[in-house]
Amino acid sequence: MRTLANRITRLNRAVGLAAAWLALAMVLVTTLVVVQRYWFASGSIRLQESITVMHGVMFMLAAAYTLAAGDHVRVDVFYSRMTPRQRAWVNLLGTLVLLLPFCGFLLVVSTDYVATSWQIREASQEAGGLPYPLPALVKSCIPLTAGLLMLQGLALLLDSVATLRGVPE
Repeated sequence: MRTLANRITRLNRAVGLAAAWLALAMVLVTTLVVVQRYWFASGSIRLQESITVMHGVMFMLAAAYTLAAGDHVRVDVFYSRMTPRQRAWVNLLGTLVLLLPFCGFLLVVSTDYVATSWQIREASQEAGGLPYPLPALVKSCIPLTAGLLMLQGLALLLDSVATLRGVPE
């Protein structure tokens, strides 16, 4: 059980670390936009939209990484004082009652949304904005995020069950 959980966690950490490079790209593109605007009195809608796109993709793809690292929001005042067994129960119930249903809902709702974006060959509504298929690719990250979070939820479940059964880490 723990072996599968560790493999899932490694996958999500790799995706999250890859997504973190988007932060550097955003800084570089933002710098370019500012230089264009103030030094050359020009601008680029594509560059400005690309910053928003990178920001959204970075956060979506880093969500499962954050869950794997244990950095999601929770009431740490109580959680930090719990025994490993009590934490396992909180993680098990939270995953079953909150995380997995939410991810399932997100997956179901986003599928048609993403399919429509690909079907109509969606591009930016702004003149000179991002061309097809970039908006559709970004929207494709929504069900991907739900899937990665569901996988990390499975890893949390496996770890919690292993802890409750007394399996050493």
